Amino acid sequence: MEEGFKSNPFYYRLYGDYALFTDPVTKGGGEKYTYQVPTYQAIKGITEQIYWKPTLEYFIDSVKIIKKIQTETKGIRTPLKNGGNDLNYYTYLRDVEYLVQFHFEWNQNRPELVEDQDEIKHEQILLRSITKGGRRDIFLGTRECVGYVERIREEQFKAVPTYYDGKKVSFGI
Repeated sequence: MEEGFKSNPFYYRLYGDYALFTDPVTKGGGEKYTYQVPTYQAIKGITEQIYWKPTLEYFIDSVKIIKKIQTETKGIRTPLKNGGNDLNYYTYLRDVEYLVQFHFEWNQNRPELVEDQDEIKHEQILLRSITKGGRRDIFLGTRECVGYVERIREEQFKAVPTYYDGKKVSFGI
């Protein structure tokens, strides 16, 4: 088993009309309010939707927020067990775009997969998967928020400015 292996970095653009990144504790029902930015685990899950193998472990190195953070509240009718429905308000992120940099390492918890640790093979499959928009459907937090991925190169990642470059940002903390 190759110890300390780290792949070259990969890059993709992630975007969609809406996103709803919530705390699992708040998913029980009623109103849902999105985080202002996706969590590390959300981006890692999206990366796994592009190409997943138990041989690999993904690590998110950097995420750039390209568009201004905007929210939109929608009234959603949810069905009740008695056949009626209820009106709940969900606050979504609207018109989102992120650039993601990540790499993979071999999953040290799966020593039986050492024969599958072929860097070039997984790199090529991963690049083809990003180019095709992922192997599975991409969702931005919840199933109703469809996302899209596009392969980008390192130069593009570095050259594209974020909306917040040079702006003073206050998070009200």
